[in-house]
Amino acid sequence: MTRPERFRRFLDYFTTHYPEPRTELAYRNPYELIVAVVLSAQCTDKRVNQVMPALLEQFPTAAELGAASADDIFPFIRSVSYPNNKAKHLAGLGKLLTEEFGGEVPSTIEELQRLPGVGRKTANVVVSVIYNQPAMAVDTHVFRVSHRLGLVPKTATTPLAVEKGLVKYTPQELIPKAHHWLILHGRYICVARTPKCSVCPLTDFCAYYQKLAQAQPM
Repeated sequence: MTRPERFRRFLDYFTTHYPEPRTELAYRNPYELIVAVVLSAQCTDKRVNQVMPALLEQFPTAAELGAASADDIFPFIRSVSYPNNKAKHLAGLGKLLTEEFGGEVPSTIEELQRLPGVGRKTANVVVSVIYNQPAMAVDTHVFRVSHRLGLVPKTATTPLAVEKGLVKYTPQELIPKAHHWLILHGRYICVARTPKCSVCPLTDFCAYYQKLAQAQPM
């Protein structure tokens, strides 16, 4: 099966069965989303959603976050992964947002990546979710699922290579949605250790499943 055909099957299924996917991070505005995405690195959305209310009550704006020290922020995020580094990132992020962007979250990937704790993946999430730009954020779920389904070649060994491979065959208007489709499929069905192939609706074109089937003794 050709790669364009796999994409067509993938996109047809999700546009039919899950036409309006959403991030599972809870947020009300761009500031809250970027803080949540920074906290979500190597951490579950569920955990981030648990710590965000108290954090936002204490630091409801970028200015208040930027006026705080890492030590001020740490107690509110101690239960997430790498809290020391993330506390430093959030303090710097709030300060830079306030001083250089007037407290507003910028809308370009280049500007976003100037913020502490914001790499290409985080920047892609923000411009995709908030500004509906055709940006494909590649996290561990997206990386794993795109390879298993055969949407990207085996030679795509970096997040950037996967991003380019996915964007190449996905219509621009569907890229923000495809990001969520891949994440959610990886989070609940195509899990890392024991993928739930028996309940997966994509096995008819999944390269990983087809390889498993061929390996089964007759």
